Amino acid sequence: MKIAILNAIFILCCCTWKILALPDTIFIGGIFDAHDERQELAFRYAVEKINADRKILPRSTLRAHIEKLPADDSFHASKRVCKLLRNGVAAIFGPQSENTANHVQSICDAKEIPHIETRWDYKVTGDVYSVNLYPHPPALSQAYCDILTQLQWKNFVILYDSNEGLVRLQSLLQQKAFSITIRQLNSDGDYRPLLKNIKRSGETKIVLDVAHDTVYNVLKQAAQIGLMTDYYSYFITSLDFNLVDIEDFRYSSTNITSIQLINPKDPQIQQFVDSWVQGELRHGRNLPQHLRHITTEAALMYDAVHVFAKGLDDLDSSNTIEINTELFCESGQTWRHGNSLINYMKWYSPRPYGGNPRPVSPWPPSPYSNMSRYPYYDRLDGLTGLIKFNTEGFRSDFQLDIVEVDVKEGLKKVGTWTQVGGANYTRSWAEAVETVETNLHNKTLRVSIALTPPYAMLKETSMQLEGNDRYEGFCIDLIDKIATIRKFNYTFQVVADGNYGSKSRTTGEWNGIVRELLDHKADLGIVDFTITYEREEAVDFSMPFMNLGISIIYKKAQKKPPNLFSFTSPFSGDVWIYMATAYLGVSVLLFILARMVPEEWDNPYPCIEEPEELENSFTLLNCLWFIIGTFLCQGGDIAPKAVSTRIVAGIWWFFTLIMISSYTANLAAFLTVERMDSPIEGAEDLAKQTKIKYGCKKDGSTFSFFRDSNIPTYQRMWAAMSNSRPSVFTESNDAGVERVSKSNGMYAFLMESSSIEYEIERKCDLTQIGGLLDSKSYGIALPPGSPYTGPISSAILKLKEDGELHILKTRWWKERKGGGRCVREASSAKSSGAAELGLAHVGGVFVVLIGGMVIASFMAICEFLWNARELATDENASFCDELSSEVKFIIKCSGNTKPVRKKAPSTPEEPLFTYGSYGANYGYSERK
Repeated sequence: MKIAILNAIFILCCCTWKILALPDTIFIGGIFDAHDERQELAFRYAVEKINADRKILPRSTLRAHIEKLPADDSFHASKRVCKLLRNGVAAIFGPQSENTANHVQSICDAKEIPHIETRWDYKVTGDVYSVNLYPHPPALSQAYCDILTQLQWKNFVILYDSNEGLVRLQSLLQQKAFSITIRQLNSDGDYRPLLKNIKRSGETKIVLDVAHDTVYNVLKQAAQIGLMTDYYSYFITSLDFNLVDIEDFRYSSTNITSIQLINPKDPQIQQFVDSWVQGELRHGRNLPQHLRHITTEAALMYDAVHVFAKGLDDLDSSNTIEINTELFCESGQTWRHGNSLINYMKWYSPRPYGGNPRPVSPWPPSPYSNMSRYPYYDRLDGLTGLIKFNTEGFRSDFQLDIVEVDVKEGLKKVGTWTQVGGANYTRSWAEAVETVETNLHNKTLRVSIALTPPYAMLKETSMQLEGNDRYEGFCIDLIDKIATIRKFNYTFQVVADGNYGSKSRTTGEWNGIVRELLDHKADLGIVDFTITYEREEAVDFSMPFMNLGISIIYKKAQKKPPNLFSFTSPFSGDVWIYMATAYLGVSVLLFILARMVPEEWDNPYPCIEEPEELENSFTLLNCLWFIIGTFLCQGGDIAPKAVSTRIVAGIWWFFTLIMISSYTANLAAFLTVERMDSPIEGAEDLAKQTKIKYGCKKDGSTFSFFRDSNIPTYQRMWAAMSNSRPSVFTESNDAGVERVSKSNGMYAFLMESSSIEYEIERKCDLTQIGGLLDSKSYGIALPPGSPYTGPISSAILKLKEDGELHILKTRWWKERKGGGRCVREASSAKSSGAAELGLAHVGGVFVVLIGGMVIASFMAICEFLWNARELATDENASFCDELSSEVKFIIKCSGNTKPVRKKAPSTPEEPLFTYGSYGANYGYSERK
């Protein structure tokens, strides 16, 4: 009895389960555009895969009803949807066209049938009965912003082909950190005119928002006009860039970055594609080659069918579901389980394939309920990654792969993007550098130069030279060493206008080497290229290979012509005055003291014991003679006897010892050391005077330095230079140096100190005046955004550490092209010993000698004439007769005696007696 009852209960349960279970066949509808074969194939393959995998809907089989429509045919779309509803479908997939999709959605909303989409949809608010697996446009736009920020793009051009692109890039356009230019591609397929305009504008970064089948044509035409070089970067927004044939652009070294939702190299994707192809072969359909690659939308369609199946399977676990109910568009009937099914798909992402069943919730959650109430939330990882919807049914939480075109691997994954973490590059710095260096290997770079010694010069040879062999110099050798390190080739080209690069104040255009770099007519620019702020804003610069500053080159100071009285130079004029005053003062003091002390009064006649008169030898004239004689170390015929006068004489002798020794020691230096007479010693001296003109190279870095300086001294110098007539500016440094050489000290030239060092090594009449006015550096210029800036800089750093740069500078400054000549001449002059003294150095002494002789002769003549006058008076004779008689006696030149001329007596009673020659000599006479 008990056994019969249990059997009855078991049979009843089985019957009840059979009634409540899903039907054996579940119909789903797919509406696809006529040309979209991949979507249809993915839809069919997903249905077959679910039917083959009995872990999903184990008691039911999916059957697909597929309808194909012409693009944007809303009328037929409505009719096909109504037809599918009459067949009792549980959900409708597609289409991709926006217009037809909106009509399908409106009907599904009315009939409460889940509408599952895999198309790009810019709507902010979702429909109640719709889920969309395509990444939500606002999230995609945020991904673009994050990636471009990570790439450090600030200025770029956006090229788009449809108005959808503007909506897709809306968040990017709203970013104030970017300077964006927007251009729409025309519809005729010829994009070259627009691309030429972009090239002329100088933009090097391009965001390309076009369909994946248009990407190749745009890049191909860009390559035809020169927009696919090392200096251009592209960001492709298409999620199917992996389908583009990149072989034509793989070796162009162009920076091409894109994103992808699926990784075609992923084993799961490859297995899916192989199974897809094999499945079609089993059905007797050989897929053409272009259908053997999965697109993002096809993968999304595959995942969409699995999302539906998982949601339906979970709904079946908790509810009694009635499917295959015929619905008519004309009636008001709806499917009562549609709301529950769409809620399960929105709020519950089903468990992974093959996972354990999830505990059943007591009721389906409301779209407005809190998800945290349901602890049984599982993951669904499809071909496109984690599938997760927001409250509106959009997929805003997803992961993108950041990919770049690589020479070795083709399309290489370099990072990922997530909504929470943003752009995260997984490629290391070393890998990035290695990629750039690999692209540089065996590449031929165009190097723009200007002929400026010693940086770049033409070789002086009688042979016919071509190519790089025509040039030599510091920069030529530097490029050769860098090329050896980085393993690239190069070719030199001389800049057409000969300028380094300056920006016009009126047009804002650059000239010279900078212009060639901006136009990508050159890959490197090297010469004595000063790194300035203005140039740095226009182009990139490598690490400096030489440090320097602005200085002054001027005519070397001429030897100061010796002064006729240069023997007076050891003492200043004040010292000479003080010495003369001391001479007179001591002479007078000695005269006074000698008259005061009794020891200086002597008997004039030693033969008379008791003389009537005493005589003092230190008369004023004798004092003057004694002091000057001892000053000149010659002594005298009189000597002091008293203690006081001897003290005066001793102190004077000590004074003369010190003064004469000092004079003698200093005189040698003043007569042998050459004195240079330089009117300026630096920039301050130039600014304070107006006699010497000064200038610099027109439109060069020195020109810009003075023009833009805020320092008062340099502002005055700029005002003087700019207002000078004729112009003090030159077209080149060589012209400025030549002008200095010919100016005879009336012109100074301002230029870089390194160039001054080169010139003064060869032109011995020139010299550097003062120190450096500023600090600057020379570097190698590259086009803006050049990928080779890093490798070139690291090569320069290596050369600097190895001492190669110092060796190069020594070679071209001091060894080659006449370098070191002035140093050798200076060394030769030093080795010849002390300079000889010429007549100009000691001529003043001869002048003093001659002057003394003339004065002495004049005084002798005066004394002679005075004596003749006195004799004529005494003899009562004529002055002429006496003068004639004395002259005849002098001319006679014989004998050394002279008769005494007796003076006529004043009275007859008082004859004169003389003491002979002794009395005559001393000038004394006495009456008898």
